Amino acid sequence: RNLLLFSAVSANKEIFKHIEIKRADRIEIRDAQNADSGQIKKDEKKGGKYNMAKSNDDKTNVMRLLDKKKIDYKVHSYADTDAIAGTEVAAVLGEDAGCVFKTLVTVGKSNNHYVFMIPVACELDLKKAAKCVGEKKIEMIKSKDLLGLTGYIHGGCSPIGMKKLFKTTIDETAQNYERIFFSAGKIGFQIECSLSDLQKVVPVGL
Repeated sequence: RNLLLFSAVSANKEIFKHIEIKRADRIEIRDAQNADSGQIKKDEKKGGKYNMAKSNDDKTNVMRLLDKKKIDYKVHSYADTDAIAGTEVAAVLGEDAGCVFKTLVTVGKSNNHYVFMIPVACELDLKKAAKCVGEKKIEMIKSKDLLGLTGYIHGGCSPIGMKKLFKTTIDETAQNYERIFFSAGKIGFQIECSLSDLQKVVPVGL
C-alpha cells in the first residue's frame, strides 16, 4: 500500500552531503569468512558503507533470527559516525534514502497495535495507514511505551524480533529495490536483505 504522507526525493546525497563522515575512504572491516580468526581486510568502498561480521555473542536477536531462517543478509554499522536521523544513516551508508526503511509502531482505536515500515525520508499518512489495517483511526504509540511493547528503543526498532508479532505493513515502494535496509535491533546497525527474505521471517504485507 501507499502509506506515505510525502516523500523527500534524493534526500540522502544532495541534502546531506554536508554531513561529516568521520571515516577514511578506505575502511577496515572484519572479513565475514574470517570472523572467528579476527582477520581484517581493507574495504575499497567509500562513503562510510561497510559490512561488519558479528560473532555469535555480539549478534542481535534480529541477526540470530535471520540466521535461524538461513536468510542471506548483510550487517552495516554506522555506530562511529554522527548519523542520527534515518536520512543521515542513508547518507552515511551511501544508499538511496528510498531503500532505507524505518519501523513505526502504532495503536488503533481497537487498541490493537500495528507496525508500518516506510522510507526514512517520508512520513506515515495515518489516515491511509488506518484504512490499510481496517481501523477507523490509528496513532503513533508514545516513545516511553516502545520498549515495554516491542523490546526495542527509539532509533533501534526492527520489524524482526519484537516481543509480540504484530500485523506489519511495508510501503509499496519497497518493491522497487532488490535489497532494502532496516534496523538490526540496535542503534548503529542496519540489516540489508531482500524484501522477499524479510517476508520469510515476518509476514510483511504490502
